[in-house]
Amino acid sequence: MSEPTRQAHPPAEKAHASPIRGLVSGLGLGEMRHLGLVGALLLLVIVGLITRPENFATASNLVSILSLAATIGVITVGATFVIIGGGIDLSVGAVMALASVWATTLATQSYGPVVMAICAILVGTGAGLVNGLLIAYGRLVPFIATLAMLVAARGLAQRMSDRKTQLVQSENSAIVELSTTRVLGIPLLVYIFALVVVLGWIVLNRTTFGRRTYAVGGNPEAARLAGIDVRRHTMLLYALSGLCCGIAAILIMARTTTGSSTHGDLYELDAIAAVIIGGTLLTGGRGTIVGSILGLLIFTLITNLFILNGLDTSDQLIAKGLIIVVAVLLQRRNLKERAP
Repeated sequence: MSEPTRQAHPPAEKAHASPIRGLVSGLGLGEMRHLGLVGALLLLVIVGLITRPENFATASNLVSILSLAATIGVITVGATFVIIGGGIDLSVGAVMALASVWATTLATQSYGPVVMAICAILVGTGAGLVNGLLIAYGRLVPFIATLAMLVAARGLAQRMSDRKTQLVQSENSAIVELSTTRVLGIPLLVYIFALVVVLGWIVLNRTTFGRRTYAVGGNPEAARLAGIDVRRHTMLLYALSGLCCGIAAILIMARTTTGSSTHGDLYELDAIAAVIIGGTLLTGGRGTIVGSILGLLIFTLITNLFILNGLDTSDQLIAKGLIIVVAVLLQRRNLKERAP
């Protein structure tokens, strides 16, 4: 290599390393947003205590809220990685349904609960990997690729189950016990959810994979010039999202004792909305696991309050839609304020 060539590389690396470091160092900006989300949660708790004090502040209702949040929460962790990485995944609900159906077929159940769980995880990860390959190497737009997977996965789940609900057989009760067995009054599936959140936080904030995720989402070209294999990393992000869908399929099987092609309907919207409310930019490059989980808890509490107060489901959807719009408008305002 000639001398001029050797001297050309260090300035380029320095020029593109600084924006990546800036993206990572900017993670602390989420703390103020987290305080706002905690305040919103406290406000919802106060509303619940005022409107339905006899039902809201009970142990059974708390367990119900946590159990409902657990399944969507695991999916939300995967969605957070994908969106921070500059992508979007519309297929998570359908992939979870496909994994639950595949794991509850008679053929799969004959091998026992461990194989059922492994099968659900492999199916979810495999579907996510297909998404990643289409997007990273097939150059498909994430919206189109994951929309196609949504339709295909839901259709395959319907074909496999013949549009029927498949029950978890009694000999595989270990799956159901994840929901019925409690430690300190809390179902095991909530602990699984908590474990996924902790692992997700560690990977995002304490590993090279997490730093590369912020870099790829913030500036793919700078990330490429800094030596990151952007296509491979994008593929892995969608595989991670699929893995979370497989774990969520196990939790939904435990909660409902079934596998069904109808599982996860609109879960993709709830997960994406939770991520947006949590402060993650739709354009990528910024976001936190903590913020996404706080956003999820806000949505779950809203659902719980609507149910306790006997309000119509359509009103609940309208309220969620308004919250999403407000969250996106606030994001745009903050970006304009920070623009030079």
